[in-house]
Amino acid sequence: MTDDAQSFDVLPGAGHSPVILHVPHSAREIPPSVRADIVLGDEELARELDHITDAHTAQIAEAAARTAGVVPWRFVNRLSRLVVDPERFPDEREEMRAVGMGAVYTRTTHGGVLRSEDVEAGPLVARYFLPYARAMTQAVADRLAATGRAVIIDVHSYPRARLPYELHGQGARPPVCLGTDPFHTSPGLLDAARQAFAETELDSPFSGAYVPLEFYGTDRRVEALMVEIRRDTYMTEPGGPAGPGLERLAAALARLVDAVSG
Repeated sequence: MTDDAQSFDVLPGAGHSPVILHVPHSAREIPPSVRADIVLGDEELARELDHITDAHTAQIAEAAARTAGVVPWRFVNRLSRLVVDPERFPDEREEMRAVGMGAVYTRTTHGGVLRSEDVEAGPLVARYFLPYARAMTQAVADRLAATGRAVIIDVHSYPRARLPYELHGQGARPPVCLGTDPFHTSPGLLDAARQAFAETELDSPFSGAYVPLEFYGTDRRVEALMVEIRRDTYMTEPGGPAGPGLERLAAALARLVDAVSG
């Protein structure tokens, strides 16, 4: 991928669908200019990408969109979260800064050096983070204008065994973790997710749900839920191929989409 390539895709769904499947962490691509500031060798970087990438989640979302009765919209990051993490706060509000994983990571999943602490985050935030945030904000605004509401379903995955960077990884690690927000996750959305996925826990080992800041905490028409799928249920860890569990999980995600589309 070149530095000028499109860093995300907004893939249209049905005009009357309020649902956006948001896939922020599925890619491994790193533009050359960004790679130049990452201190890991190629083999080390490949191993880090195996651990940090939510592998095959874009395929799960794609298969769910094909299966759903009402086709959802999809917003898919085409760059690795090692470029920028679009779901972090870009400032001191972000608690993951404590482990070098704010909007621009300086540490690896195992606490090693990823970038020099002297690397300026500002240019990466301006080049990649802010355009992504503006586009996601517009995508939500478009669903609100078209349908009167927006439902953001964040599609993630996480490893079976806790990685050192996890601040709150000591709890249960269920097949599917449902991350909630006290303002934006409605009881109906949560109930639909529990019915769609067989085995779930709430907010363990990850909590919260992504909402663009323009709507966060102020607009109840924007609902949000994070779906964290444990990787061993659909792929070989770390970074290996997908297995038959992918289609099963895509079908469950499609059921959730249809349940909240009406």
